[in-house]
Amino acid sequence: MALARGRRSRDTANLWPGFVDMLSTLLLVVIFLMSLFMVTNYIITQAASGKDTMLSRLNRQLAELTELLALERSKKESAEDSLSALQATLFDTQAQNKRLTGLLGSASGASEDAEGRIAALGTQLDEQRNITNDALAKVELLNQQLAALRLQLAALNEALEASEAKDKESQDRIADLGQRLNVALAKKARELARYRSNFFGELRKTLGDRKDFKIVGDRFVFPSDVLFDPGSAVLRPAAGPQLDKLAAALKDIEGNIPADIPWVMRVDGHTDITPISTSAFPSNWELSAARAITVVRYLMSRGIAPEHLVAAGFGEFQPIDPGTNQAALARNRRIELKLTER
Repeated sequence: MALARGRRSRDTANLWPGFVDMLSTLLLVVIFLMSLFMVTNYIITQAASGKDTMLSRLNRQLAELTELLALERSKKESAEDSLSALQATLFDTQAQNKRLTGLLGSASGASEDAEGRIAALGTQLDEQRNITNDALAKVELLNQQLAALRLQLAALNEALEASEAKDKESQDRIADLGQRLNVALAKKARELARYRSNFFGELRKTLGDRKDFKIVGDRFVFPSDVLFDPGSAVLRPAAGPQLDKLAAALKDIEGNIPADIPWVMRVDGHTDITPISTSAFPSNWELSAARAITVVRYLMSRGIAPEHLVAAGFGEFQPIDPGTNQAALARNRRIELKLTER
């Protein structure tokens, strides 16, 4: 026994380092994958934000260069105006020099002064020419920089146009998918209409040839007086057999409608315009809703799935007969069944 225990201890000792190495390797792989994910996410984020930053910086530089170009053009115009003025002054001085030269014998001192002034004006003219040449060189440099910026903007515009083309392609795909979805929904609606027609046909056969049970459009309408006493939402004892027939017909069609069609049987309660105000029903709205809920609960008790049932109360606000006589009021007190989509 001691030998067996020693063997088990050695086996455990041999397995433990390998297990630890496996866990360590797995941990390193997980850490490496998480690091790779974070680095990739950071690179993508920086690349996405870098485009907008570069575009903003280029626009800002373009604005600065435009202002600088306008300033240099202003300086150039000022220099040209100064040059024109100096040239005009030079011409005047030369004319005066000729005149003074003619009078050299009588005014030699004045001639020397004029020559000095001519020399000074010539020096000023050379200086203005140098300033003009510098301004022209700066303008040329600014033009080159502006051309480079325009090339960069053109490249960015091409990238944006490519992105907009991809967006348009995606929108076209979405529109195509939407059209397909509408076609599928229309197909489901047609299928549901077919099942509704079958249901109404079976219900008509089940209930027999009763004049007070009518099919109006997509609804099956019958008087609420068949099921309820006036001002009550409790089913009459005689209402059970009628609702059992309704539940049987609905149970039959429930098994035939495919599971991919989202349908419900909506039970709508309606009252006449006669006011009601009791502790149970403060208004006709509560009464109509309570009657619809009572019918829904009865159908549930007969095995109809609750996800296929909806109760709605409309009070006196959806009359089918605008009259106020007893016959019109009786027609407006009704229960409507509508097989529709969720």
